[in-house]
Amino acid sequence: MKCKINRNAATVLKNMLSEEAAEGKMIRVFITQNHGDHAHYDIKLDTPTEHDEIVQTDKDIEIVLDTREALLDGVWIQYFYVSDEGFFITNPSTGFHDK
Repeated sequence: MKCKINRNAATVLKNMLSEEAAEGKMIRVFITQNHGDHAHYDIKLDTPTEHDEIVQTDKDIEIVLDTREALLDGVWIQYFYVSDEGFFITNPSTGFHDK
């Protein structure tokens, strides 16, 4: 499985991981709604399970992805500070995204 993140997202995710509540946890991207050909995504702190793959990004952050969810393969996590500050997670292979 593959996952990309932009520089801003890496900064925010590293800050999340440095908080006391994150001890022993990793960043998980998960699907909040699956519409068959596209999905809506979100992130949370979590621990890996038997169905997960831990993906190393080029920004030295490990992301947990559930291998049973094909729409997670290839997600791109971006973070923007303009307009509505927040994460913007897409999967270019499906052409759909969620914020």
